[in-house]
Amino acid sequence: MADIETTTVSEDGYACTSQVGDFDLQIDATDETGPNPNAALVATYASCYLPAFRVGGSQRGEDDLGKVQIDAGADLDDDDDLEAITFDVHVEADLDEETAADVAERAEGICHVHSALREGLHAEISVYPNAF
Repeated sequence: MADIETTTVSEDGYACTSQVGDFDLQIDATDETGPNPNAALVATYASCYLPAFRVGGSQRGEDDLGKVQIDAGADLDDDDDLEAITFDVHVEADLDEETAADVAERAEGICHVHSALREGLHAEISVYPNAF
């Protein structure tokens, strides 16, 4: 038995509903009834990286980062394949440049989505401390 099991169904067209545990996740290649798969992947990546960033902060002794927000962007190639991803990480805490860089690097090692993606598609990450 797999560690993670999902079921994805499309009754018609390009929209799919994935059953993930007790949750339904709507993905639509045409962006009509949900985000497209590339957008969902970028959002999933950011959703994995953000808690990893908090753990990286905790490992560095920064237990109170306050509000953390990731503004993610992605570029597509001519075939609509993901070509580049960027994360602008806005952090409420007043981190110095060295600490911010170390926390970001630690988060890369913790984030499971980061580990799963090919190296050329890892997010380019910028951290903005004292942002709120």
